[in-house]
Amino acid sequence: MCGLVGIVGKTDIAADIYDALTMLQHRGQDAAGIMTSQQGKFLQRKGEGLVRDVFRSHHMTQLLGNFGIGHVRYPTQGSSGTALAQPFYVNSPYGIALAHNGNLTNAAKLSDELFQSDLRHLNTDSDSEVLLNVFAHELQRLGKLVPEADDIFEAVAALHRRCEGGYAAVAMIANQGVVAFRDPNGIRPLVLGKRDGLGRCPDYMVASESVALDVLGFKVISDVAPGEAIYISASGQLMRRQCAEQPRLMPCIFEHVYFARPDSLIDGVSVYKTRMRQGERLARKILRERPDHDIDVVIPIPDTSRVAGQALAHELGVKFREGFMKNRYIGRTFIMPGQSQRKKSVRQKLNPVPLEFEGKNVMLVDDSIVRGTTCGQIIQMARDSGARKVYFASAAPPVRFPNVYGIDMPAAHELIAHNRSVDEVCALIGADWLVYQDLEDLYECSREGNDQIEEFESSVFDGQYKTGAIDADYLHAIEAARAEGSALRVAAAQDGAVVGLHNDN
Repeated sequence: MCGLVGIVGKTDIAADIYDALTMLQHRGQDAAGIMTSQQGKFLQRKGEGLVRDVFRSHHMTQLLGNFGIGHVRYPTQGSSGTALAQPFYVNSPYGIALAHNGNLTNAAKLSDELFQSDLRHLNTDSDSEVLLNVFAHELQRLGKLVPEADDIFEAVAALHRRCEGGYAAVAMIANQGVVAFRDPNGIRPLVLGKRDGLGRCPDYMVASESVALDVLGFKVISDVAPGEAIYISASGQLMRRQCAEQPRLMPCIFEHVYFARPDSLIDGVSVYKTRMRQGERLARKILRERPDHDIDVVIPIPDTSRVAGQALAHELGVKFREGFMKNRYIGRTFIMPGQSQRKKSVRQKLNPVPLEFEGKNVMLVDDSIVRGTTCGQIIQMARDSGARKVYFASAAPPVRFPNVYGIDMPAAHELIAHNRSVDEVCALIGADWLVYQDLEDLYECSREGNDQIEEFESSVFDGQYKTGAIDADYLHAIEAARAEGSALRVAAAQDGAVVGLHNDN
């Protein structure tokens, strides 16, 4: 999962892109990059680390131009390294840069086509570079010295016909402007906004989440529709067109569960209200299954489960307390590149408040359970702090299947709920009782607020992959690539080298 930003303004916009990326830092902590365009030249700074670490004041003064794009990245399939930091760039045609969030499920096939038929060279194993070169090739086929809006939309339409999976992208063309597009199923999010100023044309911005627009004073125009392309010329003219033949809105439901900030709107749905409804539905399930429960206090595992935990406690009529204090300077454990690093970071990240646990039956609430290692350690921390019983509630259903659309959970054997019952998971994490959200309830929590949502991409819960040819062979290939990538990453680290591997979005 990554964060994207694209801005077209009237003056230098690098500082705005920087501020927007800091608001999207939760979407990726491995690398960050900004690229701007001035007088036909691209100016770039990117590297490994947080936004605040990659950019210094002297970098920002060199990023000139009134339009540009930015990216924050987290690695998947064991990939890491500055070589995979985005945006990526090709010089032909025109000079095009692109940043991408998601995953192309037919990237291997496209890589072969790009080399054998399109005669294009790929420098990494990143599917983001594949996406960029497909877009560049489709533009080059048109043979125009200067592309017009119709040409750009035609190239995006051809890209949609070739690419499979879930993707959102922002790109810029030297001297021309910024392009943004979203996959025909709308799996990955993208939102468009504007900010009125002194000129005839407003400033325009596209971003992965509306919260990035809010901080800069942009007002949301709309979400980018599934299959739609947005083109904002360097002079500030906005054009948009539907470029997919059969678009449908099928957003990733895990955005509402975990990735998105609660103050964001995703496809017009408030993430905050969605998580509040998750807590309410979960409480009703608890009351159905254990009407005579003995829960003394509800304690969230900060931060993404706080809203659901508050709603759950209110619905149950029990106390809500902050029992864990979070170290704000430790990264999100779910998106850390290695399992050993995730284990080490839990104790550094959370510290219990013993008074909230001593002698009490505690219901811990988390947004989801993926690998189970983190919640197992937290349950033990609650016991060590004096809890009499420790119950555990997940605001999401059991995560039982790999994800193929850009979330770092591709290997089935890494998922604690894969091929296990709820009782078996409960025993493994060491809880006295475990309750999961029902999938239909999760759908209802996320659907309220937008009746245009036809269905959700929820394959991690139900194993239903609704785009491309995702079969057992494909999943095995991903698992093998992940294992190989992890091994090479460890070897590279031991040698002091940097190796770029596989999908990086």
